[in-house]
Amino acid sequence: MKQSIAHIALVVRDYDEAIDFYTKKLNFNLVEDTKLDADKRWVIVSPPHATECSLLLAKAANEKQLQSVGNQSGGRVFLFLFTDDFWRDYNTMLEQEITFVREPKKEPYGTVAVFEDLYGNLWDLLEPSKSNKGILK
Repeated sequence: MKQSIAHIALVVRDYDEAIDFYTKKLNFNLVEDTKLDADKRWVIVSPPHATECSLLLAKAANEKQLQSVGNQSGGRVFLFLFTDDFWRDYNTMLEQEITFVREPKKEPYGTVAVFEDLYGNLWDLLEPSKSNKGILK
């Protein structure tokens, strides 16, 4: 049997502002944007060349969901964006005015820095080291 995680739902305040951030600031692809009803859309974004998991941008539908926007993981790093060239992507993100809350650091598993998305969710930008022995694969 083969299974995989297809999408991770990310609760957002507004579809269009989230699409704008992910496609223009992080250079993600807009994979799908389908209107389901008057208030709900099926919006999928993913990094260029991603084949496994993508983000489902889910607009908060009530006050409880709205309160979780930007804090889906209780203040911990929530998502991990792997890259094949840390410094290229780090510098591009700085040019796009992405806020980094932890500066780049060389770790045994790779080069990493923590940034915030438009709502404050924390992400790792990570280039795995060649010798990580599968820790991050």
